[in-house]
Amino acid sequence: MGVQAVESEGVRGVEEPPDTGARHRLTAVTGLAALSLDAMASVAYGPEAIVLVLAAAGAHGLGFTLPVTLAIAGLLAVLVASYRQVIAAFPDGGGSYAVAKAHLGRRSSLVAAASLVLDYVLNVAVAVTAGVAALTSAFPGLYGDRLWICLGVLVLVTGVNLRGIVDSARVFLVPTAVFVGAILAMVVVGLLRDAPVSTATSAGHASVLADNAVSVGALLLLKAFASGCSALTGVEAIANAVPSFRAPAVRRAQRAEVALGVLLGVMLIGLSVLISRFGLQPVEGVTVLAQLADASFGHNWVFYVVQFATMVLLALSANTSFGGLPVLLKLLARDNYVPHVFGLKADRQVHRHGVVWLAVVSGALLVFSGGDTNTLVPLFAIGVFVGFTLAQTGMVLHWRAGRQWGKAALNGFGALLTGVSAIVVAATKFHDGAWLIVIALPLIVGLFEAVHRAYGRIGERLGVGRVPEPPHRAHSLVLVPVSSLTRLTSEALTAAVSLGDEVRAVTVCHPDPEDREQTEALERDWALWNPGVPLVRLTSERRSLGRPISAYVRELSAGRPDIRVTVLVPEAEPERLWQRLLQNQRGAVVAHAVRRDTDAVVCRLRLRI
Repeated sequence: MGVQAVESEGVRGVEEPPDTGARHRLTAVTGLAALSLDAMASVAYGPEAIVLVLAAAGAHGLGFTLPVTLAIAGLLAVLVASYRQVIAAFPDGGGSYAVAKAHLGRRSSLVAAASLVLDYVLNVAVAVTAGVAALTSAFPGLYGDRLWICLGVLVLVTGVNLRGIVDSARVFLVPTAVFVGAILAMVVVGLLRDAPVSTATSAGHASVLADNAVSVGALLLLKAFASGCSALTGVEAIANAVPSFRAPAVRRAQRAEVALGVLLGVMLIGLSVLISRFGLQPVEGVTVLAQLADASFGHNWVFYVVQFATMVLLALSANTSFGGLPVLLKLLARDNYVPHVFGLKADRQVHRHGVVWLAVVSGALLVFSGGDTNTLVPLFAIGVFVGFTLAQTGMVLHWRAGRQWGKAALNGFGALLTGVSAIVVAATKFHDGAWLIVIALPLIVGLFEAVHRAYGRIGERLGVGRVPEPPHRAHSLVLVPVSSLTRLTSEALTAAVSLGDEVRAVTVCHPDPEDREQTEALERDWALWNPGVPLVRLTSERRSLGRPISAYVRELSAGRPDIRVTVLVPEAEPERLWQRLLQNQRGAVVAHAVRRDTDAVVCRLRLRI
């Protein structure tokens, strides 16, 4: 905390303007749009994940779709109730990280934070690839360009979020409302049907039901449950971003959390009922949601509205991560576990550095996967269940301290369910790539620890928390590197004599004849100009510019330990950006060498021309 306070003094006026008011914060409705897209969009692949696993047991196995979905909905209800309590108990946000830090200790909190970081990053990549997969399914000609389309969608979502979380919520409010309305209408209309209106979508596609059906056992049901639990990712995002809501933030965030739970639960159960009602069988190349829309509405324009809304919301559901992860990184930065730059807030309540970092890492994942959803899905949803479990366990201790046994029992039951779910999800997806998460999680925790130790060492050297010695005046010597007589030289010397008690100009001379002649010419011109500042020639056998100056600084410091040496590096700054490419970068070379090899103060004087 102390190191961060020291650093922030120099940047507060530039990058951290005062709070601009409630208009840049979320209401319950806009919070639902900004932070729940991940969970809402999961109804497009959650029920399908269940059906595809149960298809191994043939038509008989598909009959267990509704019971498995009800189990997931029950877990959803427990999670929503728990995170309502987390929001009230930890109004500064942080979700699982904040709970674990308060009640389970530092190491557990870092595990929770690492799991959330992994899940948020993977959510962006999975969401974008899933949305683009829906687009390329409708327009196969775009399949070869899917990676570029994925990156384009990522740039779009990033750009919207850099304008502020409220602006992103307003942009995504309409697609969210259209999608939720279309799904609910499909459920209602489907329940009024006695049989599918149309099966045109699945006609001609091969069934994925197993020829040699296995029996329905506990292992198969657990695997279906684990696959369907992907629909629960994003439930924690609102609790992570409570500070983004308008006052009263806790009440608004709780309302958004409950609304998310109700809508998601109704949609999941409703779609599962329709799957059983229509006897739907999964087929290759057609999503379960597309078959349900076809069966409920028929193969008409309403069907295409559902498909388009699904495609858009899947692609935009990455916004949940952009709303939650930057806030989490801000809290980690406050606790010295990530660079403090992630704690800076720009206009419109934007943690700009967190948004950009998330976009860059997610873009790398998209390039790694080639824009293919199936490469990323096995890695998804494992980390979030680790966070769920730690949050629930921490809340048990929270309520026990206040002797609120009913709430403690609710969280204890939730911890048991999510802990079992985490084990099941990791075990069933381990060979499909989940082992990468098992490796990545401790690596990220180790990175947090390394950053924390580095800040600890910096704080110790700065004497953070201790009263420093009173300031005292020391003799000041300013060195000005020069290579020719120009207006820049005059401006630099003017600044130097204003700063220091003693000023010296230094020039580096190399042994080749051309350079020696140039130095001698400079010395003659200097004598004629007579600025009242001595010119010191530094001879160097090597073609080096920075090292001779840094060596001279060390020599001065060793001979006169009572003086303060400042190196004033003059640089010209052209008006146009492209013209800066024409510069020789001598100033940067000198500044780097002096900063690296000495304790002298380095000032870079830029003269705009």
